[in-house]
Amino acid sequence: MPFLWLTLCDPDPQTNGQFIYSGGLIRAAAKAGAELTVLGLGRQPGCPSRRREPNIDWQFAGDRPTSRWMQQASLFPPIALRTYVPDMRAALAKHLASGHWDAVVLDSFNVGWALPHVLRYRRRNPRTKIAYLAQNQETTAMRMLAQAEKGWRRAVRLMNVAKADRLERRLVRTADLVTADSPDDCQALAALAPDKPVFFLPPGYAGPRLARRTIDSSLPRRVVVVGSFDWAAKRLSLEAFLSVAAPLFAAKGVELQLVGRTEGSHVAALRHRFPSVDIVGTVPDVRPYMADARIALVTDTLGGFKLKSLDYIFNRLPIFALEGAVPGTPLHDGSGLRLFKDHAALARAIVDMIDDTAALNEQQEVAYDLSVSRFDWTEIGRSLVRQIQMAPIQRTKGAETCEDYFVAASHREALLATGRRPSVQESD
Repeated sequence: MPFLWLTLCDPDPQTNGQFIYSGGLIRAAAKAGAELTVLGLGRQPGCPSRRREPNIDWQFAGDRPTSRWMQQASLFPPIALRTYVPDMRAALAKHLASGHWDAVVLDSFNVGWALPHVLRYRRRNPRTKIAYLAQNQETTAMRMLAQAEKGWRRAVRLMNVAKADRLERRLVRTADLVTADSPDDCQALAALAPDKPVFFLPPGYAGPRLARRTIDSSLPRRVVVVGSFDWAAKRLSLEAFLSVAAPLFAAKGVELQLVGRTEGSHVAALRHRFPSVDIVGTVPDVRPYMADARIALVTDTLGGFKLKSLDYIFNRLPIFALEGAVPGTPLHDGSGLRLFKDHAALARAIVDMIDDTAALNEQQEVAYDLSVSRFDWTEIGRSLVRQIQMAPIQRTKGAETCEDYFVAASHREALLATGRRPSVQESD
């Protein structure tokens, strides 16, 4: 079963949720018997452009970000052009010209620019399946960011929202298999293509599991937020929570600690704005920080499945979160999880509950027991390969219209890549 798999970049080291999810799916599909050629960006200058694992041929392109002018002139939103670099385009063209693929997998919106090329390949090879693995409902996330801006920046972001909406609809309507990493995103994406299912494809968990943990008064009165804070949407939610929680926690003697990767400038800005919060930043191992906290927080609702929720569950930290913030787990409000309608309610509940160690211990034990037999990468890989094999080929009139649109879009992108501005006729 030869699969051509397009992804954002080398997932190793797995420093955020996207890398964990993509890397886990790729290796799980390979373990399930698929023979994968994986194309993505290299993450470090000077690293090898190719490496091999059982059933996986990793091929990495040099990362040369697309110019701002091209991003705005393109028919694709900037996020879908993230991998639109010369080496990636050349590698895709080579493999589509010479390979015979049972499936082409578009792993996330970051490789959306490749859709027209894959559709043209499928015209010549009608038995090849196309799979789109969504890691978010991108249009909604981009609209939220646009609404947070003002003036010309907002206008530019709204134009990109329109581009994202158009591409997201075409990805869902033309792919033979569409998956998402949370039930909420499955529902939102399914609404873009009536009568077409979107399958829930959760992440697996391969990290450490604590057989037992007791939360008691010897632990600091501390709550922790673990994760990466590179994405602007997550930063907005985090800062909104800190504005409410930081003064309340300081007044009530509750410590708040943020642990995870973010830019140095962002760390400095947060420390200046919220001096009572312990902004740790990047660390080699988050487990000691989780071990010294009584409660774990999820302060944002965007981004699909929260990989950090599994770290919390299997390291036995009770989770307090916003409603809708922890989709795809077997936990429910009052059963292994505490959910709140807004940041203010979340902050007040933490102050009220942080010394109720009996309730916190009961919560973490229920969460662990409900989750312990789930999130197995091996079974997830088998399920994905089986779903790709069984997916019916999409040959609807709407799919043909999408192909025609994106063939024109692909021609435009090729002109832009040369640095020549397309003429009016070529832009139409």
